[in-house]
Amino acid sequence: MTLSLYDTLTRAKRPFVPNDPARVTVYVCGPTVYNYAHIGNARPVVVFDLLFRLLRRLYGEGHVLYAANVTDVDDKINLKAAQEGVPIGAITGRYLDAYHADMAALGALVPTFEPRATRTMDAIVAMIGRLVENDAAYAADGHVLFDTEAYSDYGKLSGRSLDEMIAGARVEVAPYKRHPADFVLWKPSKAGEPVWRSPFGPGRPGWHIECSAMIEETLGLPIDIHGGGNDLIFPHHENEMAQGMCADHPRAYANYWMHNGFLNMGARKMSKSLGNVLLVHDLLKTAPAEALRWALFASHYRQPLAWTDDTVAKAKAALDTLYGALGRAGDAPAPAGEPSPAFLDALLDDLNTPRANAELFALARRMETGAPAERALAKGQLLACGALTGFLQADPEAWFHGDAGVALAWRVEQLIAERASARAAKDFARADAIRAELAALDVEVMDGAAGATWKLRVRA
Repeated sequence: MTLSLYDTLTRAKRPFVPNDPARVTVYVCGPTVYNYAHIGNARPVVVFDLLFRLLRRLYGEGHVLYAANVTDVDDKINLKAAQEGVPIGAITGRYLDAYHADMAALGALVPTFEPRATRTMDAIVAMIGRLVENDAAYAADGHVLFDTEAYSDYGKLSGRSLDEMIAGARVEVAPYKRHPADFVLWKPSKAGEPVWRSPFGPGRPGWHIECSAMIEETLGLPIDIHGGGNDLIFPHHENEMAQGMCADHPRAYANYWMHNGFLNMGARKMSKSLGNVLLVHDLLKTAPAEALRWALFASHYRQPLAWTDDTVAKAKAALDTLYGALGRAGDAPAPAGEPSPAFLDALLDDLNTPRANAELFALARRMETGAPAERALAKGQLLACGALTGFLQADPEAWFHGDAGVALAWRVEQLIAERASARAAKDFARADAIRAELAALDVEVMDGAAGATWKLRVRA
């Protein structure tokens, strides 16, 4: 079985061949911690968490190094700190803790490394110095800027010429720039902003150089895989690659570039101005975390994902089907299984989660309709598939009853028993009234041959 990944740079799906199978390296651009993460921020986290899990299976847990950075100095962070009258560390610490909690709830494994910009200043300054020495950067008016004309392949990642990128991008017009597309590596800090000493004068780094330096210091260049959202292709990743290639790494920067598609609110972009931003922190209060994770895999990672009012309910219903099959299997023995070949084939094909999910439902059907040996095999495979991808690890009864608590669960069981008695006595009016009472408690009753079961509804 060979892993194939779509590479943004070559615009082709290619077999994955690491630089060193004993040291597979992955870097993904992480959060800028000035607020809670929204559901769009969570998409790359779960996508590359899945890749991390798959690579660990293929090469061994100790042989995959995954770095996801934290941007902890930024204009938005500075502004929020100034508004609250606190150091930037108070802002970044608060929201990084919240980010960690939210992503852990979504089932994301802890990355091997989590480099932070503020802890990488020496490496940032050193890389800028090498760029200046290599005539790929220049000092002007208290700034140090990257000379985009010094890198002949600038625009190769995004597939646009330098002139096209200038025309289609918002570039800062400044008299000290040699070329409009040149971008800042180091800049003076404004009054009240954090400041670091450097040979170029006191100030702070630009955004793009931070990632290049963090990759070089944490993983070394070139890396095997660089990931992030497709909104980062230009200018961030384009600029990252240019810097890295010009800072004594002419052979390669990243061998594979992977980018996930946008998450939109229906047909509209998620934005504060439209008032349609959904925070993971808030969604977790009303929806099972596993359903949110499932929803983020509803479409192939490279495709846009339309988040609508019923997205979470559909994800919950899909998981209900799988957990329901496991619940009906009860304590039936299942061999310690491996994921099914069809499931692995789907994931190895550029993380094709829609096809992989279809195999989960096929396994659930075989678990309920096959011969005893086939059912046992299917159950073991289903649980193994879930363990690999971060699903189906809860007890089925706990899944359906959610956060009901002892008091509510007791009341529901009592009502279900009363309803069963009413139905047996053909008192259907009373049975319907009890069902309505259960519905008012956000409880859905499911009648089956073995009796009624129940689950909590997802609250909107």
